[in-house]
Amino acid sequence: MTHQTETNKANAMAFYDLMFNQCDPSGAIEQYAGDVYIQHNPHVGDGKAAFIAYFERMAAEYPGKQVRFVRSVAEGDLVVLHCHQTWPGSDDYAGIDIFRFDANGKVVEHWDVLQVIPTESAHDNGMF
Repeated sequence: MTHQTETNKANAMAFYDLMFNQCDPSGAIEQYAGDVYIQHNPHVGDGKAAFIAYFERMAAEYPGKQVRFVRSVAEGDLVVLHCHQTWPGSDDYAGIDIFRFDANGKVVEHWDVLQVIPTESAHDNGMF
């Protein structure tokens, strides 16, 4: 794995932590995003301003929300984070977030897949 790929992996986690756990989406965008921020999550508008507005609203509506990184995988300009999201007063989620980085090591694109963690399961393996 190249130095840049390792740096991208660390930056993806730092970006997510600053935005989600520390409730500073504006700071996360300023420090870690590239010239553009392309969003594929259908609940969040495209671009930096929409990202900031959405996660400022989530911070206000779900104080104490947390994300825990379970796994991270990086290849080329992509980083994948397997996460456990805790939303106080709502469901917990298992999530896969995919971030694409530009040549300068900045986040420029995001995809995610989220699944509510059920209270019952057909096995004892857990979601993580």
